[in-house]
Amino acid sequence: MSALVPFGWSSSLLPSRPANDDPFVRLWNEVDRLFSQVFRTSEFGTWPEARAFGVPIEVAETPEAVELVAELPGIDPKDVTIELQGDVLTIRGEKKAEREQGEATWYVSERRYGSFVRSMRLPFQVEADKIEAAYKNGVLKVTVPKPAALRQEVKRIEVKAAA
Repeated sequence: MSALVPFGWSSSLLPSRPANDDPFVRLWNEVDRLFSQVFRTSEFGTWPEARAFGVPIEVAETPEAVELVAELPGIDPKDVTIELQGDVLTIRGEKKAEREQGEATWYVSERRYGSFVRSMRLPFQVEADKIEAAYKNGVLKVTVPKPAALRQEVKRIEVKAAA
């Protein structure tokens, strides 16, 4: 991985003060070191070759329920499980590699394969048998009904123009 600074510090265009004496040089070196650490390794291995991936989700609240929508393109619904443990809802699954190696030489592979887990703590206790899940066109929608005590009737208030 190359340095983030696009020129050499030993260039004659730079002032002749020692590199460790210049606060900007020290700052640049520190930023370069931090970026190198972030992009070199992660909890999943070397970046960008990491095979694990996150699941993008949207969470919305209606007066009756909490709705969670997760994008799971290319994943067979049979490879997805939804679990509720206490007040934690977990979506777990695996995207399996579908390509055949054959005699092809791969130059770029940006698709992600592997296992994923996404958990969300719900703000209330739920009855597991009332949760509904539907999967269509790579999108999983999970509806978690609120307990009756938390359901609030929405009352609209008319907004009038001030005089």
